[in-house]
Order: sequence, then structure tokens, then C-alpha cells
Amino acid sequence: MKYYFLGIAGTAMASVAVLLKQKGHEVWGSDQGIYPPMSDFLEANQIPVWQGFSEYHLKKSFDLAVIGNALSRGNPEVEEILDRQLPFVSLPELIRREFIDGRESIVITGTHGKTTTTSLMSWVMECAGLNPGFMIGGIANNFQSSIQLGGGKYFVIEGDEYDCAFFDKRPKFVHYFPKYLILNNIEFDHADIYPDLASIKDVFRKLMRIVPRGGLVVANGDDPAVREVIAPIYSRLQVFSRESGDWSYRILEKSPAGIAFEILEKGVSAGRFDFPFPGEFQVQNCLAVAAVARDLGIGWETIGDAFRSFRGVARRLDRWGTLHGAAVYDDFAHHPTAIRVTLAAMKEKFPDKRLVALFEPRTNTTVRNFFQEELARAFQPADVVIISPVHRQERIPEKERLSLPLLKTTLENEGKQVFCLSANSEIPELLATTLKEGDVLVLLTNGSLGGEYQKLRAAVTR
Repeated sequence: MKYYFLGIAGTAMASVAVLLKQKGHEVWGSDQGIYPPMSDFLEANQIPVWQGFSEYHLKKSFDLAVIGNALSRGNPEVEEILDRQLPFVSLPELIRREFIDGRESIVITGTHGKTTTTSLMSWVMECAGLNPGFMIGGIANNFQSSIQLGGGKYFVIEGDEYDCAFFDKRPKFVHYFPKYLILNNIEFDHADIYPDLASIKDVFRKLMRIVPRGGLVVANGDDPAVREVIAPIYSRLQVFSRESGDWSYRILEKSPAGIAFEILEKGVSAGRFDFPFPGEFQVQNCLAVAAVARDLGIGWETIGDAFRSFRGVARRLDRWGTLHGAAVYDDFAHHPTAIRVTLAAMKEKFPDKRLVALFEPRTNTTVRNFFQEELARAFQPADVVIISPVHRQERIPEKERLSLPLLKTTLENEGKQVFCLSANSEIPELLATTLKEGDVLVLLTNGSLGGEYQKLRAAVTR
């Protein structure tokens, strides 16, 4: 078949485009504001991409258009497709048709940790010889890819609660029909879709209803919202927690090399496990993966080897190199909780270093003042905080917009050195005058810093 992707440079869209090409289909697409790593990924897989959107692109015939959820009515290509009644589909529905039907899906959900947990689950299964298919919201370093067709019966995928497309406002994960479901955590996010936390919990409750009786839900018992949505439960349930539940853990050692912990199954020790990344939240990811892996019949030795050899995910505490004497790490964190645990993990890893955080308020939630106080608390582990301009702030009414002056004042009152930029172009000069030998700089953005992201990456010494 011939597939045409509108909005092809999104992480999930690009991943599926490459998977379809690997299956032998012809694939091309269009997008705007394309940047690494997905632009590099598409180019490496020789998938043509047109810049911008134009009715002219539709002169090339296709069998099915795949419309990304970033597009809406008013887009010239969307309007032309509707006018001509050309066939189109949402990405989640296409994923189910092409990759999940006929296989058992392992779906990883939650507000935080989906990408790392999906990558780790896939790696454990690969180490066990199960040859899984997978689709990950980032480049998994063990595979140097975000996707794999796989030859086994399992398909591992992130289950996002964001909506599917302008014509399908259901959460993406309802299309994936999980046989195994990991539920890591639930917090308020996606303010452009959900009015409050209660509405988010409601869609997770509905997800619980489509897990079959013989399926397995692995849920974080330490998260109060998770505890709410798993009652009632219609399938098998296993709960993980720090101190109790079906699965629990004890922290044994923390060091710059990572974290060591003991896993307990119903209170019985399965031994020591080593993970090469800092942060207790990583242990929770490992625990959830171990629960599913054991249900699949994977041995503890294989699980331990996979944990130890896990190389992480691009843009998740991804070390670039050095800039002006500072070690530079890139992270996708944008929700206050993700920012807080990421910075805390880095402070834990480098307790004697000055920690510099560079944050871009970009998502539909963080550009608004929903998280005004939470963001101030999120930066507590940092010594220096640099905040780029609110992304597309002209679209947000001032009374609803994140107040950078208020955030700056709050952080300065707590002894932080804070810079609020008027333009992203100020970033290089500010870093040159602010960074010191031995500092640790963490980039916190799910975007491109107005194009400065690519420039910074090029300027880093590896």
C-alpha cells in the first residue's frame, strides 16, 4: 500500500512510518518545524518528507492518509482530503490494524516513565529471545531505534491518554487492546484535553474494562490515583510498591554509576539488581517490567542482565558531552513531577556539583499557570535555573499564562540564581557567561528551544 503521513515528524508518526516501510509499504509525508532526533531518523530510513503543508502535496496519489493529532480543521491538506473524500485514518487505529491485531499487546501507561519503561520492557524481552515488536516514544539506545517489527507474538507499546486525532477524541490507548498493562502513575496533564484529574482517571477506568480476564494489570500501589482506577478490576492484578504489595523493593546502594536494589516477590527476595541510571523512580520502572517479565516466564538471571546492560533512551538523561567545562545532559522532562525527579536524580548522582537547569515551557499544560506553584517546587534540586520564553505565549490569555516573573521571584527567594530569557537566541551567550568548570547542565524540553537545541548539540564537545 501507499501511505501518506500528515505530520510525519512526530515521534510516534515517524516510528510507524518506518515500521510500515519495513513491512514493504511505500511511505512518505509532510510536516513543519522538523528537528532531531526524528528528522535524522526519517532521513536515515530514506523516507521522503515535504516541508510545510500544501494542497499540491496531494497530487501524488496514495491509498491511505494518516493524519497526526497535531493537525486540525483549517490545515490545507486536511481540508483537501475532506473535500475530495480521500481515505484517512488516525495513527492509533492504524497501529492496531497493522501491528497489534493477531498479537498480544503489552501496553505501558502513566503520566511519567512510559518511554523508559517501554524501552526496558522491550530490552528484557529481546534478551530473553522473544523477539518482540515494539513502538517507543523515543530512540532506545540498545536498539538504536524507536521501532521493531519483531517476529514474536508480543508487541510492546506506550499507551498515551492523549487524543487520537481531530476526528477521534478518544485516548490513544483504547485502540491497543492490552493483554498486559503497566500503570505507572496518574497525574493531571494535557490541560488542552482534560479539564481536571477526575476526567483523566475516568479514561483509565475505561481502559481497565478492555483488559481481558486472562490478562494482567501491573499497577503502582504507591500512587493514590492509580489505586482508585484499578477498583473494580476485571483481570488479574499485581501491585508494586516500595514496601508492600505483590512486588516491592529495597534500595541497596546509590552511586554515580547508578542504583542497586533488591526485588521482593510477596516478601521473598529475588536478589540484587543493578541499574545504570540514577533515581528511585527508575527502580519503580524496573519493578513493573520485572512483574510482566516473570509472568511471561523470563528468568531472573536474564532480567538482571538486561537491567545491567540497559543503555537508556535518547533525550532521557542523555549525556551529550561538555560545554564550557560543564557536563551536558538532555532530558524530555516537561511535567513538574518529571522535572523534579530528574533533577533530584542528577543531584543525587553529582552531589558536589553545581546543577544548572535549562527549561522550556512548551506543552499545552506548562505554558499555562496550572503548575505555577508546582514548577517552583520542581526546581528545588537545581542551583541555577534558566527559563526560556513561554512557547507561543501570544496564544495564551495573560490571565491563564505561566508567569515567569512570579516563578523567578519565588525561586530567587529560595536562593536560586534565575534567568528568564526574552528570546531563545540569548541561550548561547548566557551559557557561555554562566557555566563554570565542573557544572552539570540539564536541558529540560520536549521541543527544540526555538532551534537553539540543535545548535547546542553541535557545540558540545564529545
